[in-house]
Amino acid sequence: MVKNKFVADYQINASKKIVFNYLSTASGLEEWFADEVRIDEDKNYIFNFDNEDHFAKLVILRSNAHVKFEFFDPKDPDNSDHSFIEFKLEENELTQSLFLKVIDYSNEYEEEELSAIWEGMVGKLKEIIGG
Repeated sequence: MVKNKFVADYQINASKKIVFNYLSTASGLEEWFADEVRIDEDKNYIFNFDNEDHFAKLVILRSNAHVKFEFFDPKDPDNSDHSFIEFKLEENELTQSLFLKVIDYSNEYEEEELSAIWEGMVGKLKEIIGG
């Protein structure tokens, strides 16, 4: 299958520490990103969307800056499909504005669908944090 790489920046009016908690913890991600988020005994994240589990490894965690989850098939963990979701927090030095960069590399949706999906999810995140 052909993978699509979706990249978008969203301005967030909140501190990096507050936003990062919603990007890097199961409880934070569950509030805006997935229906349910669990962490198993091997420290894999299990994201549940529409009653379907998706397994991911946390491969990058830079405090208050960068999080990356790589998805895998639990029945064949060595055969990664290389889909991932990455969140980066970037600050504009001039304006002191904080931006959330979302990088979604998957084969689930077309660009327009992904744009609408992420717009909705980041909108929900902004409502929660007041940003």
